[in-house]
Amino acid sequence: MAEFLPGFEASIYVGIAAPPGTPAAIIETLDTTMRLALADAAMTKRISELVDTPLSLSAADFAKLVDDETAKCAR
Repeated sequence: MAEFLPGFEASIYVGIAAPPGTPAAIIETLDTTMRLALADAAMTKRISELVDTPLSLSAADFAKLVDDETAKCAR
């Protein structure tokens, strides 16, 4: 891609999303559960075997990442 669009960069992110208006308690439960899963050595080993880098982001940090990437792609 960069050959045709100099400076082009793309990444793939996988995360859990919930609809707008989801109660904070549910978001907190999802966040806690995902962080526990990513703290498990077997889980992070398997993710690494799939040639990916596990990131344990808070719900707010993941939302910012999605917003930033959306803005970057819009340019």
